[in-house]
Amino acid sequence: MAKFSNIVLVGFMGTGKTSVGGLVAARSGFKFIDMDDVIQRRTGKTIPVIFSEDGEPKFRSLERALVRELSELSGQVIAAGGGIVLNPDNIADFERTGLVVCLLASAEVILKRTASDTGRPLLAGEGKMDKIIRLLEARKKLYERIPHHIDTTDLSVEEVANGIMSLFGRGMTPMSIL
Repeated sequence: MAKFSNIVLVGFMGTGKTSVGGLVAARSGFKFIDMDDVIQRRTGKTIPVIFSEDGEPKFRSLERALVRELSELSGQVIAAGGGIVLNPDNIADFERTGLVVCLLASAEVILKRTASDTGRPLLAGEGKMDKIIRLLEARKKLYERIPHHIDTTDLSVEEVANGIMSLFGRGMTPMSIL
């Protein structure tokens, strides 16, 4: 029996959760789920619209409900939103049955990866680098609490996926690898 029935990728925006998650899902045979995509599909609103019309607390409430739902399922690679760590119950729920891996990257790389993305309300407007640095600092201790980390700054998507698959494999008995 596998120790982990899901793989959950957490970390700041632009660290590669979606890109890596898709590759890990393909390699593991698990279903890929991007939490932000699910929330957008269910509400019929983009994340920036949810933030502007309903506020961040409403978004975090929708996110929390989805964590509860997904943590009860198995066979998934889940790309969690960047702020999922703000509520420790989210991580606790995912850790019950999932391998939770925090993806990290330098502020400079995050800026480069998110520079043209207009769908990130917490980075909207001027001063993106300052916002990234402030948010990273505010969330640093929350990310540090997660036992597994991979710094994606200088790694390819394939290298990060290899690292996650290695961690996942260590959480399984030889019989369940077959």
